Amino acid sequence: MPGPDSNAAHNAVELSTIEEAAPTEVEAAMIYQPEDDPESEPDVPPHITRRLYVSHSLSTWNSRSFEFGAVLFLATIFPETLLQLSIYALLRSASAIVLASSIGYAVDQRPRLPVVRFSIVVARIAVLLSCVGFWALSTFHAIATWAKLAIFSMLVLLSCVEKPCSILNLVAIERDWVVEIAQHDERSLQSLNARMRRIDLVCKLGGPLVIALIDGASRNAAIFLVFATNAAAAPIEYFAIAQVYDGVPQLQAPKIQSASRSSDHTVLISAKQLLAPFRDLKHYCQHPAFLPSLSLSLLYFTVLSMSGQQITYLVSAGYTSFAIGLVRSVSTMFELSATWIAPLLMRKIGATRAGMWFLSWQVTWLGAAVSFFCVERKPIVAASGLVAGTILSRMGLWGYDLCAQLIIQQEVQGPHRGFFSSTEATLQNLFELLSYVTTIVWSSPRQFRYPVLLSTVAVYTAAGLYAYSLRQRRGHLVHLSGCVK
Repeated sequence: MPGPDSNAAHNAVELSTIEEAAPTEVEAAMIYQPEDDPESEPDVPPHITRRLYVSHSLSTWNSRSFEFGAVLFLATIFPETLLQLSIYALLRSASAIVLASSIGYAVDQRPRLPVVRFSIVVARIAVLLSCVGFWALSTFHAIATWAKLAIFSMLVLLSCVEKPCSILNLVAIERDWVVEIAQHDERSLQSLNARMRRIDLVCKLGGPLVIALIDGASRNAAIFLVFATNAAAAPIEYFAIAQVYDGVPQLQAPKIQSASRSSDHTVLISAKQLLAPFRDLKHYCQHPAFLPSLSLSLLYFTVLSMSGQQITYLVSAGYTSFAIGLVRSVSTMFELSATWIAPLLMRKIGATRAGMWFLSWQVTWLGAAVSFFCVERKPIVAASGLVAGTILSRMGLWGYDLCAQLIIQQEVQGPHRGFFSSTEATLQNLFELLSYVTTIVWSSPRQFRYPVLLSTVAVYTAAGLYAYSLRQRRGHLVHLSGCVK
């Protein structure tokens, strides 16, 4: 999205005057009127959105349930250490980095429906086989060490299949399909983005909570539930997304072939493919949406996400499965609030400025929580203070996520959506991978403060980069004229 003209940047003086915005930001910066509905979808037929939401709900529920379940199962199968969990998550993220170029190629160049269906089927098969592995480790406690290692290796390999397929589905639907369904209309995009993110967060609340409650009674029952929901949902996802495709002519239009990306492309893992993400990185860094996207990616370098390492730490601090499910639920309620607040704020002051507001909220609460965590000596009290601050900061995280997503959707054109979003996903997985490196280096729960401090530095760096981007675009950081009305 181009920045506003220099004249507009220097003429916003009176608080009673709405600032002149760039042509692409005019609608986003309009003062919100009560009669305007930020959730309206004027150009999207309801039967299309219903099927889209059904498919996305099932896909996200299964993905979130498995992601949380795998962490919980590994944390209880291998207690008192973060090592196995960190290795599992590190290699899972590494697989997404290695295959990022193929993901981008598939989204940009391949027919839309076969790509999404492939991601659904392969991801579900990987989850079903993983459940068998978790059941074996959970049931047969006395198996030989080599057998346990073999099963764990199989679980890691399956996670390296499931993760790229989940990213492929997410990138294709959120960064390509949604833009075409909304017909590039900003208001429809805001509404679709907010509702899709709301679905994601509801599933993030419901899936893990159900798994945690069942796991508290029986771990094998929780594993079976993950298995059953994935098996039952796969055919519904498969056919619902096809109905969306059939109902939107824009999705059926042939994609513009890019010679630079289609030439000598290979599906096999080769040196050229391993280097492809770095070649794409050059073009990614030159794009106007680079800094907002990089700031979003940096937020993935965290152990403070109410999942993964933080869950394992909370278990070691004395939290039960039920308590963990409860605090995750409260966290998700705050995150959900961002999906209502963000569209209103973007309509009021524009996506670029709203992004800075949300990042400021996040760094404020996270800074307070980490300060308390570092000085408090009682583990359960320190953990609870960290949880409280993390929960409050999550509203800022997801609000910024929606702002950055709208900026990227508007500024990245059709033929480049896959490459840009897959490169962004590569960085997100790289930073996520690095966060797991920190808990491999400091694998004892007593050393958790060091990964926490590094995570805080990453969040503050993301806020600084976005502030620099905002100043480049607008010529200033603080402007009150449209906000105080």
